[in-house]
Amino acid sequence: MRRFVEMAALALLICACGGKNAKSGSGGTGGFLQPSSTGVPYEILIVSDPENFQNGVVDAAFQVMDDDIPGLPQPESAFRVSKVTTPKFVRTLRLCRNILIVNVDRTYTQPKMKFSRNVYASPQMVMTIQAPDERTFIDYMNTNGRTVVDFFTKAEMNREIELLRKKHNVSVEERVMNLFGCDVWIPEELNKTKVGQRFFWATTDRGQRDMSFVIYSYPYKDTDTFTPEYFLNMRDSVMQANIPGPRDGQYMQTARSFVTVTDSEVHGEYAQIARGLWEMKDYDMGGPFVSVGRVDEKNGSVVVAEAFVYAPGDMKKNLIRRMEAALYTLQLPDEIDERNIAYSIEEIEIKPEE
Repeated sequence: MRRFVEMAALALLICACGGKNAKSGSGGTGGFLQPSSTGVPYEILIVSDPENFQNGVVDAAFQVMDDDIPGLPQPESAFRVSKVTTPKFVRTLRLCRNILIVNVDRTYTQPKMKFSRNVYASPQMVMTIQAPDERTFIDYMNTNGRTVVDFFTKAEMNREIELLRKKHNVSVEERVMNLFGCDVWIPEELNKTKVGQRFFWATTDRGQRDMSFVIYSYPYKDTDTFTPEYFLNMRDSVMQANIPGPRDGQYMQTARSFVTVTDSEVHGEYAQIARGLWEMKDYDMGGPFVSVGRVDEKNGSVVVAEAFVYAPGDMKKNLIRRMEAALYTLQLPDEIDERNIAYSIEEIEIKPEE
């Protein structure tokens, strides 16, 4: 998971910053306003020459972007993928929000990936992967496919963060500030709340396609506080006390066989990220969750921000990813004081297109 956020050093720059590839004004060329990109989150268009549709090159790229993502109760592809040949890559298709261009040509000496942003529309991410021959490209994708997926995932999450910056639940923001001294942006529709001891819960509470945000804290003792077992025991204790089921003796708990807990970084500081499944004890109810635990040095505590989803019978990828993006807006008390921490997740070390 360290890689998940290490690769996070690329999405803010891609979606929010200027640079050699940034266009003038709002992203258009020659000072003209660019059109808005099209599509919905986690869609991508693969573009390549016609022969690469026959030799396995496009198939290799497709399989990477179409692969299932971890931490969900049912198979769901990382991206919804469309494909088009270069001659058919016409104006309307160039407005797609995520584009992966595949170039295989003998003039290249080695495989390489690079990116440009807001080339044809805004916001837009365009990645180009080049290789000298088919076999080299396929091997390169097999080795670096996770990097490509994470790159576009971070770009999508930063788009969501930008939306939250403009429009988020101000009431929850104020409650979290009063309770924990932290700042966070979550979607407006999470308007049902509950307060416990060093605990706060906001949820949509619709009975279906529900999204929830939880924040809680506990004392930071030493580095053993961040062992997976310590975290899971603490999480189960907090959830048992604060998130009950419909009957006595029922409460949220972690489905431990389906959880990964890893060391990572957020805003350049240590973070413990967990993702997997939650379930309700003795009740047929559950779904995915993601949590980010960080050290609040100012108050000597661990602050855990968590998102979980309940959507029986529905796809859950976009719901949990939307909520995960909100977790990365969390600013701890010392970060708020410094006022210099970006509201975004860092991005991957990939060079911009020259």
